[in-house]
Amino acid sequence: MAKKSMIAREFKRKSLVKKLSNKRLKLKETIRDPGSTYDQKEIAQLQLQKMPRDSSVSRVRNRCNLTGRPHGYYRKFGLSRNKLREATMRGDVPGLVKASW
Repeated sequence: MAKKSMIAREFKRKSLVKKLSNKRLKLKETIRDPGSTYDQKEIAQLQLQKMPRDSSVSRVRNRCNLTGRPHGYYRKFGLSRNKLREATMRGDVPGLVKASW
């Protein structure tokens, strides 16, 4: 089980990303737009730099929904490999069975 502080930090990052995604998108469009002037681009870059780092999507870490484990995470199920195996053995995941040949 991951530390509660790490899980809380990730939750905070996800909420910041959700809250500020539109603003970041508009600033990036201004920077990339060939029709905007040099001054507009410079102002947009400064505003983007002043935004919180944790509002960037690339800083969010995928974690298991049950334990908060960061490694061995399966996006399709939202679980780490350990919890996915347990759920599969209980039959909680439809269509997923243990391989045997």
